[in-house]
Amino acid sequence: MPYYPGIASDAFRHPLDRQAEEALRSVPGFDLAARKFIELVYERPQYVYLLGNAVQVGPSQYSTIYHLFRECVHTLDLRPEPTLFVVQNPEVNSYSLGEENPCVVVHTGLLDLLGDEEIKTVIAHELGHIKCGHTTLTQMAMWAMNTASIIGDLTFGLGNVVSSGLVYAFYEWRRMAELSCDRAALLVMDDWRQVMQTMMKVSGGSRRFAHELSFEEFERQAEQYRNLDADGLNQVYKFLLYNGGPNALLSHPFPVERLHYLKQWANSEEYRQIQVGNYRRAPAQGAVHTQASPSKSSNPEEVNQLKQELAELQQQLDQLRRDDRSS
Repeated sequence: MPYYPGIASDAFRHPLDRQAEEALRSVPGFDLAARKFIELVYERPQYVYLLGNAVQVGPSQYSTIYHLFRECVHTLDLRPEPTLFVVQNPEVNSYSLGEENPCVVVHTGLLDLLGDEEIKTVIAHELGHIKCGHTTLTQMAMWAMNTASIIGDLTFGLGNVVSSGLVYAFYEWRRMAELSCDRAALLVMDDWRQVMQTMMKVSGGSRRFAHELSFEEFERQAEQYRNLDADGLNQVYKFLLYNGGPNALLSHPFPVERLHYLKQWANSEEYRQIQVGNYRRAPAQGAVHTQASPSKSSNPEEVNQLKQELAELQQQLDQLRRDDRSS
């Protein structure tokens, strides 16, 4: 089992992820979101909900899954250890959230479809989000977008310029963040075909017909997709599909594109150097590493101050609504 002691997220983070994050942070309105404010408003309620409505995985609860989970945590040297929950949901899905109480959540539908190594691949990918600090950035962006949207409604749409800019920057970053987490899964599994085979099954797998799935055909499909770029109109369609098109904005790149990026990195010198221990290490113990992290103490005075700020913000928004009705 691979082990990368002290590895920093920057050692494997995809450059497109970093570039997209910089673009997201540069949009006016993003920095309205304070990390502690996010923790109080978004993270803790979700953690309480999961603790009350899901099954927490441990040595004596889903022990096989917990063993797979522990292997992933060990390989990525992720500290403190996040919590793993299983939610009763037939949708084949998983996600991660939180920083003070980081969690990985997997649906029963995913557990019923995948084998042990594939489940391990998914868990490794989700732990990559926590390792890279994506969960905090997601919560901050969501809050900033919601706030900008409210302000936009109360200023006759003038604030929607900020809101729309945040939306597009946020979804572009989310898509690029997935590429970093595919790399995290590769570090754990040490087999890019295993990672992409798992993605193929999540995309369109069936337990009944699993024996008829061909990874080689999926590779050819990926190449066929890339060849579409020879026609400039297809490039336009791809852009529109990602950015609204007939549906909502997409939060993940297409699996066939992720195959290309991961295969390319698996054959790179950068990946080989990580395998032999030449990689960037975190400056201190602990792996949840994001920009400008303040002290994590939650003393009563700090909590009360944040609650007061939240109440004042709500009062200002209520006053804006009243003024709007009376005008």
